[in-house]
Amino acid sequence: MYPIVIEKTKDKPKIIFDKTNGEFLIEGVSMCEDAISFYAPIFAWIKQYALEPNPKTLLKFRLFYFNTASSKMILDIMLRFEEIYHMGNDVKIEWYYRSDDEDMEESGDIYASRLELPVIKIEDDTIQ
Repeated sequence: MYPIVIEKTKDKPKIIFDKTNGEFLIEGVSMCEDAISFYAPIFAWIKQYALEPNPKTLLKFRLFYFNTASSKMILDIMLRFEEIYHMGNDVKIEWYYRSDDEDMEESGDIYASRLELPVIKIEDDTIQ
């Protein structure tokens, strides 16, 4: 299974989904004009990954900002990993936020309340 690695731009996040290294990261800013098209390859990758997931999966969200269209994609990604969790796999999500960003902290709470898998919130002022 090939990894997905997308470098961040001013309006698109860095994405690393690498089964071999066990690295699953979405980082930066997500203000995609067409969020559905941008995230489509990620959903296809997750579908393939779900067939043979790693013994442990840790998905990290280190977002500085995301728009409404991206918020739906983020939730959908989390829900796909929740399906993997419900299949009996060890799946955790880490939600990073800056100490001065109440909106991003609250977003983590909202996502966590909609999921039935562990979501760990982590304060991190290095997010940009």
